[in-house]
Amino acid sequence: MKAKSLLIASLASVFGIVMITACGGGGQKGTTESAQVEETVDPAVQLARGEQIYKEKCFACHQADGQGLPNVFPSLTGSDFLLNNTRMAVAQVLNGSEKVASGGTVSYPAPMPPQLDNHEDAVAVINYVLKNFGNDGKLITVDEVKDITVER
Repeated sequence: MKAKSLLIASLASVFGIVMITACGGGGQKGTTESAQVEETVDPAVQLARGEQIYKEKCFACHQADGQGLPNVFPSLTGSDFLLNNTRMAVAQVLNGSEKVASGGTVSYPAPMPPQLDNHEDAVAVINYVLKNFGNDGKLITVDEVKDITVER
């Protein structure tokens, strides 16, 4: 019983530190410039930007390998939610979410806070995840999600 309490306290401490330091939300304020013409976006450049954003904003919770932390932060590897709901994934990156997708088997202890404030960066990081961590999802474009409202 004492070991279980210690484990819970340790996880809570780690979670608190991670949330304070890594999930600061927001992005580069004032960078909501209109999207470039979609045909001019180089996928390699976009994926490199997505990797940079992932390393700055996402890895602390979802880990460097996309596996997350069991029962604490969801895995992005082979995530049916992510692969089948890319619009919702972009909305979550932009606005956060009280509803963390789990397939009904796991209840995560905290909502995801907003991470970015523009569609270009949100698409870049989602595309990076869609093409990494063993995923082979279809890339999305800013045009496909530009109607998602940033709620801040």
